Amino acid sequence: MVLVVIKTFDILELVALRNGQPVSLTDIASELRLNQATAANIIKTMVSKEYLEHIGRKKGYRLGPAAHRLTNDTPYGQELVLAAREVMEELTAAVNESSILGSLRNGKRYILHVVNSNQEVQVQVRSDRNVYETASGRLLLAYLSPKELERFIQQNGLPDKTLWKEGSTAKGLTSSLEKIKKDGYVMTHLSNRHVRGFAVPVFNDGLVVAGLSVFLPDYRYSVVKQKNIIQSLKRSSISITSKLEKN
Repeated sequence: MVLVVIKTFDILELVALRNGQPVSLTDIASELRLNQATAANIIKTMVSKEYLEHIGRKKGYRLGPAAHRLTNDTPYGQELVLAAREVMEELTAAVNESSILGSLRNGKRYILHVVNSNQEVQVQVRSDRNVYETASGRLLLAYLSPKELERFIQQNGLPDKTLWKEGSTAKGLTSSLEKIKKDGYVMTHLSNRHVRGFAVPVFNDGLVVAGLSVFLPDYRYSVVKQKNIIQSLKRSSISITSKLEKN
């Protein structure tokens, strides 16, 4: 048991020394003289606890959000958050609803930054959620490459009908994601939670790096507000993208 703990720290230190560059499972096992199956089991636990993040089968692993929180190090996704923070403050003030900047992390929608509104009633926010139940999660899925999407579905399955009826079959999910990409935004309505969400993509160098979303309880929703939120989100996304591309 003690040996496993030591090897866990060895892996963490090795990945940390790469300064954000991913390290493959093969390299980790080779450099630490570990059996690859043993390394894979330890890493699987580290990923589940968010100390490591799985970038892809070929690329490997880098430090996850929990490692950054543990050390009070530079905020996770700092460049993105710095570019978005002020814009999100303005977005939340404009629509008077909370906004979220989200990314995909280890099969979940992970919050990089949130700006809460001044509304008395707030929708509960968790740092990570099921991708299928969030507007930003669905939005980010739509912009995955076909191989990345296939891998995600293999690992997470299709959404439950009660969560996303239109996307609960392979054909339905493909059609829904194509529509999101064509429209450039997504709207969700979780009737069981009485919550509505809206999200748009944030780009950097032509790639989607995050989903920008606004969410609100049903009773504050209206068609007029929907139009205002979508327009405001799109303007905000353009502003954040512009800031990122200037850096």
